[in-house]
Amino acid sequence: MSPHIRHLLFDFGGPVLKSPFELCDAGARGLGIDVGDLSRGPFDPADARWQARVRGEITEREYWESEAARFGLDTRGFMRAFYEPSGDHLTRPGAVRLVDDALAAGRRVGLLTNDLAAFHDVGWQDPISVLRRFDPLIDLSRTGHLKPHRRAYETAIDAMGCDPGDIVFVDDHVDNVEGGAAAGMIAIWFDVTDPDGSLGRTREALRLG
Repeated sequence: MSPHIRHLLFDFGGPVLKSPFELCDAGARGLGIDVGDLSRGPFDPADARWQARVRGEITEREYWESEAARFGLDTRGFMRAFYEPSGDHLTRPGAVRLVDDALAAGRRVGLLTNDLAAFHDVGWQDPISVLRRFDPLIDLSRTGHLKPHRRAYETAIDAMGCDPGDIVFVDDHVDNVEGGAAAGMIAIWFDVTDPDGSLGRTREALRLG
């Protein structure tokens, strides 16, 4: 690959796929509860479990397992309430535009996710068209080493086929971002409470107009 060209490596849930916190109306309908019964994570500083996740005291999976258990569900069953039916309406249009712009500019665009198969049923991803644009698409739920483990980033860097310093890595969890930076990538924290700002910072890091 040509040097000095920056390539894009996205996390999926949060940066590309809207977070459950942004789909709480649909989730409440699916669960048959009042929307006020759902936790709001980064949108609510009083969400103690989320703050524990931010501090790295629990994993993302542990957070969602505890949320699902509140309603007598496993994580997949809980996520169905937010993400069924599947489709492009669940993704961020701005993130999809960024993927397309990066590809049009000759950049490599990959995906590095912890939980695609762990959180969603087989076939759920098929109606989401942007997933077909990622190469590589790395679902770590099948590998046994999740972000922020160093092997997760090594797997992605090898698959991207370029120097880590030429990869802009975007994730919505600070510990995952720190892991990406430690692996030598240009790491951007995606703030789900400010998606437009986060995508703008990513575009700048990629040096895309």
